[in-house]
Amino acid sequence: MMVSFVDVHCHILPGIDDGPADWDEAIAMARIAFQDGTQTIIATPHQLGSFSQNKGCNIRPLVEEFQQRLATADIPLRVLPGGELRIEPSIITAIVREEALTLGGYHHHVLIELPHDLYLPIDALLADLARRQLVGVLAHPERNGGILRQPCLAVELADVGCLMQITASSLFGSFGPDCQQLAEWMLSERLVHLVASDGHGSRSRRPLLRCAFERIAELTSLEYAFELCCHNPARIAADQPISCESSNLAPCRSSGMGRRSAGWA
Repeated sequence: MMVSFVDVHCHILPGIDDGPADWDEAIAMARIAFQDGTQTIIATPHQLGSFSQNKGCNIRPLVEEFQQRLATADIPLRVLPGGELRIEPSIITAIVREEALTLGGYHHHVLIELPHDLYLPIDALLADLARRQLVGVLAHPERNGGILRQPCLAVELADVGCLMQITASSLFGSFGPDCQQLAEWMLSERLVHLVASDGHGSRSRRPLLRCAFERIAELTSLEYAFELCCHNPARIAADQPISCESSNLAPCRSSGMGRRSAGWA
């Protein structure tokens, strides 16, 4: 089956965070992604927090240079600017000043990251973003310690308009069985809006989506797999809105958890 993917979360720019160290590795990642079926990648280096030095004025030229290098390497992959923003008090100011980048640089979707070990309430942030016509996209909620302990938080966030992006490799246990179970439950409850690679290298944490697409189709439906890996990511890459209700189809199977359940234990 010919499927074209769009990867909205990938650390593919070299020498800027914990992604590839150099251009050779970045090009290798791009080749892997393209051969897997990805047509567009939004480069999302870490921003804010420990990566406060990564600013839009540094990221955009790297994306332009990357596109030129891809053309030279004969890899027809489109790369757009973006960032994975650590949640901190200065996040709104950084976005307004364009120091912190939105997905695609379009000023509509903001990829935000919680600390891995705990959950911080983000309702006020989501409301603040909404007042500026911005939509929060929560990166890998299935890997957050607080949401793992209280899965109902994922429901509450989706209900207030937060888009959910899970990591493709979470569906194969790369971050442990608990993360895999939570990712699968979120899929069964139609809480997920986007699936991305969160790729970091060509040898480990590779930028792959096809296996996740096939797994989602197996767990839920082919329609939902297309929505999460192709259609919704393509909307972001084309500066189009995603409805928070777009994924609220009837659950495909019994998950053993109610929509409002607080956990599986």
